[in-house]
Amino acid sequence: MSKHPNPRSLLTPAMRGLLDRIARAGHPPMHMLSPAQAKQAYAAGAGVLDIPAHKLARVEDLELPARDGFQIPARLYAPASDTPLPTLLYFHGGGFTVGSVATHEPLCRHLAHLAQCAVVSVDYRLAPEWKFPAAVEDAWDSLTWLRDNAAGLRLDDRRIAVGGDSAGGTLASVTAIAARDAGWPLALQLLFYPGTSGHQDTPTHKTFAHGFMLEKAHVDYFFGHYLRDAVDRDDWRFAPLDGVDDTGHVRDLEGVAPAWVGLAECDPLIDEGVAYADRLRLAGVAVDLEIYHGVVHGFIQFGRAIPQAMACHIDAARALRQAFA
Repeated sequence: MSKHPNPRSLLTPAMRGLLDRIARAGHPPMHMLSPAQAKQAYAAGAGVLDIPAHKLARVEDLELPARDGFQIPARLYAPASDTPLPTLLYFHGGGFTVGSVATHEPLCRHLAHLAQCAVVSVDYRLAPEWKFPAAVEDAWDSLTWLRDNAAGLRLDDRRIAVGGDSAGGTLASVTAIAARDAGWPLALQLLFYPGTSGHQDTPTHKTFAHGFMLEKAHVDYFFGHYLRDAVDRDDWRFAPLDGVDDTGHVRDLEGVAPAWVGLAECDPLIDEGVAYADRLRLAGVAVDLEIYHGVVHGFIQFGRAIPQAMACHIDAARALRQAFA
């Protein structure tokens, strides 16, 4: 996307008004907080604009063993069913530094209800206490555990999708590549505005660098806590679009799971999201790309104020139902 002369004019009136109200509230920006303070601030604000949590027949807390013996907290959401349900394994957003199962509970409950599937939401380990690639390894270990234990949870191990938003979308896309490598078929990768590039130098990173929710300072803050060094930026497990493997080659995407990709028009990440969808298509992967106009990064959690959030939930759930059919 080329640089727009007046990017704020792209915003819907509702989105512009919401951003103005947030600015007037005068809260300190997240990048000025310590990681602990940032986690608390994100948790406190996460539900303010989100939809009410949908009631479901099953809500169960789980612990998923990681390779180092750590027990990864997770939560299962599921509607009533007499047969084993297909499952979305979900990784929350938050720049690998903030966010949790709790901050994304309304979204996961709503997807479970709309798609009539189970959702297992994963509390993977966060930076700065756990740096790259800890989150990637927790995501893979979660999929391994789910495949092995689906039957005991009345879930269908033949119908598993991975999904996530923002940093969680990165984890989902990387997990889908790893599943392809392992010969494990997945029904879908459900990607809400995923981060895919190792270097934030696309035109939209400049166009939407300030005043559009996810600012350049936030991206720098998150990655500064998550990455061990500059070399990690070029690792495919951080950058599935343009990162490389141990041989120095960009990962081939042929044979990875089909993808549904939902992007926000006024988001620094939109260029890399479109580029990743294009790379998937060039590799022969079926891709459904939706761009929600006039909204910013994080909009899927603004359902009380932004109509596009509900439309995105419905579109994503439709993609899940079709993939699981």
